[in-house]
Amino acid sequence: AGDGDCGHTHARAARAIQEWVRARPPPAAPAQLLSALADLLLEKMGGSSGALYGLFLTAAARPLHNRNDLPMWADAMDAGIEAMQRYGGAAPGDRTMLDSLWAAAQALHALRSPGADLLQVLATAVQSAEAAAEATRHMEAGAGRASYISSAQLLQPDPGAVAVAAVLKAVLEGLR
Repeated sequence: AGDGDCGHTHARAARAIQEWVRARPPPAAPAQLLSALADLLLEKMGGSSGALYGLFLTAAARPLHNRNDLPMWADAMDAGIEAMQRYGGAAPGDRTMLDSLWAAAQALHALRSPGADLLQVLATAVQSAEAAAEATRHMEAGAGRASYISSAQLLQPDPGAVAVAAVLKAVLEGLR
């Protein structure tokens, strides 16, 4: 759906991240890590996805400065989504990557509860993102490149939403 380059764009980003990690250790501080990833994706990923991920990660880094607790990750996700909505113009339900991000963010709000278990909450967030990605299959595209295509031709889930769910799943697997 859209212009058909979502897989290529995400593969380019994955290769750039792999090369970056092999060349030097990534920053240990969460804010610096997200900021560095934002810069990398803006430079190497390209397309509207690269710009949106860059916006998301730049905004998500801000709440992480000088904080080291689980609720900060829920705050970071909310900040990233707010920036994406403000600059990208999409909203949940528009059949975009934002659908998966928003669903995951709702689950990550559980990190604000005392005694929250990071891996359990993240597993729930991944499941929510995957379900939201699948739900885009039946949505009318209200934003993004897919909005230029007849809804009768949109038979698959939104590729950006699927990609977000896959990225979140990879984060969970990496932490496990």
